[in-house]
Amino acid sequence: MTDSESDAESAASADTETDAPDVLVLRNGTHGMPVEQYVAAIRERLPNATIELARTPSEEREAIEAARFVTGMTLDEDLLEAADALEVFACAYAGTGHLPLEALEDRNVTVTNASGVHGPNIGEHVLGAILRFTRRFHVGARQQRRREWRHYKAHELQGSTVTIVGLGAIGQAVCERLEPFGVETIGVRYSPEKGGPTDEVIGFDGAAFDEALARTDYLVLACPLTETTRGLIDHETFVTIDPDAVLVNVARGPVIDTDALVQALRSNWIRGASLDVTDPEPLPEDHPLWTFENVQITPHNAGHTPKYYERLADIVAENVRRVAEEPTADLENQVLP
Repeated sequence: MTDSESDAESAASADTETDAPDVLVLRNGTHGMPVEQYVAAIRERLPNATIELARTPSEEREAIEAARFVTGMTLDEDLLEAADALEVFACAYAGTGHLPLEALEDRNVTVTNASGVHGPNIGEHVLGAILRFTRRFHVGARQQRRREWRHYKAHELQGSTVTIVGLGAIGQAVCERLEPFGVETIGVRYSPEKGGPTDEVIGFDGAAFDEALARTDYLVLACPLTETTRGLIDHETFVTIDPDAVLVNVARGPVIDTDALVQALRSNWIRGASLDVTDPEPLPEDHPLWTFENVQITPHNAGHTPKYYERLADIVAENVRRVAEEPTADLENQVLP
């Protein structure tokens, strides 16, 4: 550890007026991994700081009263009301739409997120889904179950056009992993003038998006859910896109009009779909999407990685040091204010 890091942690621990921890960790974990692993990862990076886990609802309400730096998956308004000293909330998810952002802003609380944590694992998930449909491994698996030695036709990824909607950390990770496969890539983002890692970058508006759909072989959705992206993939999209195209959604379920997707699958307007997210979610047992052999469904699982807490702890520990050194400093992954 450097002298500056040691000094930062000592400063973070120098609260003599209260028994508040340097970092309070709320009780909810994610992806079936115990939240204690997250606490251990933070402690490993900040050995001289006080890291406290609130393991029950009553412990959360008591501990958050004096806590200045809190991290967790969510923070409801009732718990926020009890947070008299809160200065930073480090959200352990990349998305923050589930948080009471207006209330946090009114109280001048700095909010950070877990952007970048999911890049490698979701990038690999998308690549796996694309290769599954390209080489039609699902057909081979079905024939294996039936013990059928029978050749079937496949596809080739090289020379295909992959359109990636959303060029954040996940979209960039997808693009990086596609590079060795000799594909053309189109990126869709709110500010196309910023460019990106894809061969071509366009916006959501105008004819450019429709033109991109018309020449897309694989459409990857890796965007946040906003007013612009809600229902973005609708009936008109499925009429426009090539019927041999494959849709991969690792964004949010409502980015796709589910009824339009079901109609497109029944009408053979697309070759198939890989859905890690759905609308509704969880997908009801009697939903027709379960019945299509050319639909791959995973239970919002692309975000799972054994490295999740490790990567998240890197972000949190760095921000604890920054706050200790300069309370007004910009933080990594800061989304509010």
